[in-house]
Amino acid sequence: MEPLRIGLIGYGAAGRGIHARLARETGQQVVAVVTRHRAEQVAADWPGARVVPDVAALLADADDLDLVVVASPTGDHADHARAALEADVAVLVDKPLATTRVQARSLVRLAEQRGGRLTVFQNRRWDPEQLTLRALLADGTLGRVHRFERRWERYRPEPQHRWKEEDTVGGGLLLDLGAHLVDSAVQLFGPVRRVHAELRALTTPAVDDVFLALEHAPDATGHHVVSHLAAGGLVGAPGPRTRVLGERGAYLVTSYEGEPTPFAVLDAVQEDGRRPGEPVHEGWLVRGAERTPVPRAPGGHADLYRAVQAWVLAGGPVPVDPADAVATARVLDAARVAASTGVAQLLD
Repeated sequence: MEPLRIGLIGYGAAGRGIHARLARETGQQVVAVVTRHRAEQVAADWPGARVVPDVAALLADADDLDLVVVASPTGDHADHARAALEADVAVLVDKPLATTRVQARSLVRLAEQRGGRLTVFQNRRWDPEQLTLRALLADGTLGRVHRFERRWERYRPEPQHRWKEEDTVGGGLLLDLGAHLVDSAVQLFGPVRRVHAELRALTTPAVDDVFLALEHAPDATGHHVVSHLAAGGLVGAPGPRTRVLGERGAYLVTSYEGEPTPFAVLDAVQEDGRRPGEPVHEGWLVRGAERTPVPRAPGGHADLYRAVQAWVLAGGPVPVDPADAVATARVLDAARVAASTGVAQLLD
């Protein structure tokens, strides 16, 4: 299959640090970049790529692009994605798709009119952590699950001064990490029918302390799962990363991507004693004092880019249905209302 010819909007932490890296890893080609301050980096990374100052200049040569990747600040996602869709180019938008459900739904409708040329970079679906958990749920190891907990916490008492921390509309942890957390919960346990939220800005103008309690829709027997999701930048004792409680035991992930946590000592003991040929573990199956390592499922974020390549060039399935991003935006909208009113929000 030929490589994708990618036009990349933004060349910062997301554009260069994530999307350009994955494009290179999967053999794609970045042919144009929208950036005003990083032309030298683009020239070093992608010799021959066009550097343009704005989206209009990028889309002036839309026929030379297979895919536009929107990696601009979140508040610009809707405008940039709309422009690319109207130029009839396939679009991959970094999460979240938009800042509100209304914006997100408008983009999905436009994409439907343009032949469905829109997907969303929910790369955490391809985390080994998520893939391992999905396999455990599929084989019934945990039995019927009643609670899912996931934390995205770090200790950063001196915040970084970026748009993510300063922009009270498009920044903050609710939109940034909350979009991942909600998407993960819904993928595992289905639609959300009730939202409770606690949102605070402790060290930055934008929200940097998030707690969501989601009640998922019940199954045919009336049983439902409750998800407790947290994100914070002022957490001196982060973790455990994931805890899933079921009738046959629990699944525990102690740490995540090297973030310091007091629970990581459990993993260190296991890895230090791992025999040659024994698989790397991802988490633990726990029953009281009994603890059994769970091997890591194969996969990673590069698989999302491979799926995008197949979607654009070979008519493969859309990697992430943008309707899922609308559902996530709906939950995040409800979280804002729940936090401001103190009343849990019902989603019909």
